[in-house]
Amino acid sequence: MPGHPVVSRGEWLEARRMHLAREKEFTRLRDRLGAERRALPWVKVDKPYVFERPQGTVTLPELFGGRHQLIVYHFMLGPGWQEGCPSCSFLADHIDGAVVHLAQRDVTLLAVSRAPLRQIAAFKQRMGWRFTWVSSYGSEFNFDYHVSFTKAQMAGGAVDYNFASREFPSEEAPGLSVFYKDEHGDVFHTYSAYARGLDLLVGAYNYLDLAPKGRDEEALAFTMAWVRHHDRYSDGATERSNG
Repeated sequence: MPGHPVVSRGEWLEARRMHLAREKEFTRLRDRLGAERRALPWVKVDKPYVFERPQGTVTLPELFGGRHQLIVYHFMLGPGWQEGCPSCSFLADHIDGAVVHLAQRDVTLLAVSRAPLRQIAAFKQRMGWRFTWVSSYGSEFNFDYHVSFTKAQMAGGAVDYNFASREFPSEEAPGLSVFYKDEHGDVFHTYSAYARGLDLLVGAYNYLDLAPKGRDEEALAFTMAWVRHHDRYSDGATERSNG
């Protein structure tokens, strides 16, 4: 990176301490935002959604798996698609390692897509993932949580995504929705996030943010244009990444 300032160790420590103060400010702000997020009002879910999994059909309350908290990642894989979205796959590569730890904190994490189960199963096997991934095919779940759009909505030029009316290039969109089930079995929608609100789920991005070049996406056609399914990176790139 030509032109980057190079200083003495003492000057570096002074600059680093100044930046540490800003990092601590950000951490405190993030903690406050987290508390505000948890204090948001809830909406009771009364619609009887049904999903398909290898063991058969399952309702939304049953997806909790005996826990009180459910986090759903809305994975972009629509009916008839040949494969899942590369960016969603990039995020999904981080799920398996988190599932066992979240279970210890009363949280079930899984993925939902509108594609039929056979499509999900084939792509899941290709990617080597183990996490639970169910189909909402034939259900209004994806539409109600604004991650799938009808042909009429797409033809209208704007869809409801990320809490605003906007153009979107695909009939499927990424997102995350969170639910709580109380002791009576009632389910409540507590939170949803879309677009860059999903950044914190991508551990690799957090590593890149620490590196000198950062995410290095400014010159790309669009954010994540560099991302591939993990079985499609070239051998040369893999060798370079391994040193």
